[in-house]
Amino acid sequence: MSHPLHRRSGIHLLACASLFCLTACADTQAIAEAEPSQVAKPVTLQPATAPVMVEPVIVARSFADWRADFRAEALAKGIDPALFDQAFDGVTPDPDVIKADRSQPEFSRPVWTYLDGALSSQRVASGQRKLEEQRSNFDGIEQRYGVDRHILAAIWGLESNFGQNMGSRSVIRSLATLAHEGRRPVFAHDQLLGALDILQHRDIQPERMLGSWAGAMGQTQFIPTTYNQYAVDFDQDGRRDIWYSAADALASAAHYLQQSGWQTGQPWGQEVQLPSDFDYALADTSIRKSFSEWSSLGVRSATGNPLPTNLGAQPATLLLPAGHRGPAFLVLNNFRTIMRYNNSTSYALAIGLLSQRFQGGGKVVASWPTEDRPLSRSERIELQTLLTAQGFEPGGIDGIIGANTRNAIRRVQQQLSSPADGYPTPELLEQLRRR
Repeated sequence: MSHPLHRRSGIHLLACASLFCLTACADTQAIAEAEPSQVAKPVTLQPATAPVMVEPVIVARSFADWRADFRAEALAKGIDPALFDQAFDGVTPDPDVIKADRSQPEFSRPVWTYLDGALSSQRVASGQRKLEEQRSNFDGIEQRYGVDRHILAAIWGLESNFGQNMGSRSVIRSLATLAHEGRRPVFAHDQLLGALDILQHRDIQPERMLGSWAGAMGQTQFIPTTYNQYAVDFDQDGRRDIWYSAADALASAAHYLQQSGWQTGQPWGQEVQLPSDFDYALADTSIRKSFSEWSSLGVRSATGNPLPTNLGAQPATLLLPAGHRGPAFLVLNNFRTIMRYNNSTSYALAIGLLSQRFQGGGKVVASWPTEDRPLSRSERIELQTLLTAQGFEPGGIDGIIGANTRNAIRRVQQQLSSPADGYPTPELLEQLRRR
């Protein structure tokens, strides 16, 4: 953000939120809402909890007719006719983009599997090397935007493997395909206009404007509208180049995070240890307590020591990404800011831990419940259907375990006298089937 959202917001950046997830959008709590991918798509600044607007599917018409109408609109908005014709020269719908857009994988990776890949020793070593190679740029970016270089390096690593995997598809072709017959044509239409605006400012040539199937671009995987709002020319060569200038890409990500509310000098969060009698219903993204309040509830650091006193007044949320049987984390404002880049707790957690791995830390102390089996997409839909039928209001039936579904799960768990962590499991699904 790319989502700068998407994965995650943004970028990515904003939130991400649920814009096109490239290869990197994960789900909140255990089995992500959408599995985090290798790259995220930023989204426009907006609360990470904003409801997802479902766009109507526009009845298909010929690509030639759609292109003619779109050309007229683009020219009316100031796009140069010769530029439009150059950008669309030879452009036809890409069937692989449509296939990717309509793909709904049945199974999602659990958070621990995602983290294994995101925090690989190879990625850590590459990041440490890049931090040294780009030391001068990081010095200047930190000074100007106040964003921790290790967080930026982690975003760079997860979004494009430090510029190695930016996507090889024509952004114009991908977005034209999606605007013509994708699931979210209005969004793609707006991004396509944004992409033409980038070309008109001569930041990049059409043939070099490459990205993912969803239209996220460059080393930090910005969508066009995020690029237009937050990309910067940090190396001062006259162009905002997030494709071939690491300085511009990293500074653009920093600018996005700064404008999304990044707090200089504040950590993203930390792993913690909970008391045996803890009320797991407090692990809710809507509940924020100061470190002092969490401490009074018996929460301690992962090693059993008292929570740091220097964060006593900072509001934090308790995150249980794998339910009450897995590790627990207190996350602060900067964690939520990372989620503006990609609206996924798994993604934000990976960024935080990877930034610490670059510095020799970031090891999770508690064990992950690797014997647990995440629900498949069809099982998540069944779970929501049963919750709805039994009056627990999960907020829709879409296979996404969002805040409303987790709250509904907590209400069921409380009735069953189970730990109310809001975490969906096969056992819970079976109990609902029997009710």
